Amino acid sequence: MPEEKQLQDRLKAEYGINKNVSKALTEEECKELEQSLQSQPSLVKLVESLVAKNQELGKNNANIGRQNGQSKKKLEALQVEHQKLENTIAKLEKSNGSSRDRRDKLSQEQQQLAAQIQQLTTENKNLFGKVQTLTTQNDQLTDANEILKKDNKDLKNIVDQIRLRLARDTQALLQYEDSEIRRALIRLFRWTLG
Repeated sequence: MPEEKQLQDRLKAEYGINKNVSKALTEEECKELEQSLQSQPSLVKLVESLVAKNQELGKNNANIGRQNGQSKKKLEALQVEHQKLENTIAKLEKSNGSSRDRRDKLSQEQQQLAAQIQQLTTENKNLFGKVQTLTTQNDQLTDANEILKKDNKDLKNIVDQIRLRLARDTQALLQYEDSEIRRALIRLFRWTLG
């Protein structure tokens, strides 16, 4: 086995044959390959061409491997982003449904409030009419009250004049001698004074 390893090392060092390739060969096959390469220069060129092509393929495989790894990472990132977007869309659809329900509810409330405003406006107009009527009646009553106050004052003055006149006339009558008339007049005089 150690000699096979040495043969693989020499094939690698002298001809560039990858150990992964020579590993598939037995010790005898490695010796035969080494002898063939030493004796046939065209075979060396073929091996060098295959080694170059193998290296190129190795580089391509490495690039493809890196690109594949990057693509997988990118795919995973895109899948995560896609899932986030799906979740966001689901939330937005749910929120949109809630918003639509809320909008419908607000629209109904607005219609109810508009109806209430219309009703209150009508009631306000009716009350305004009543207030105007009451204001007119109040003004009329105030005017009538002023007239009644004036009439009461005038009446009081007339009553005072009558009392004064009655008091004078009673005084004049009291000067007469008849006691019955005199007592009746005193009672009448007291009654008129209140």
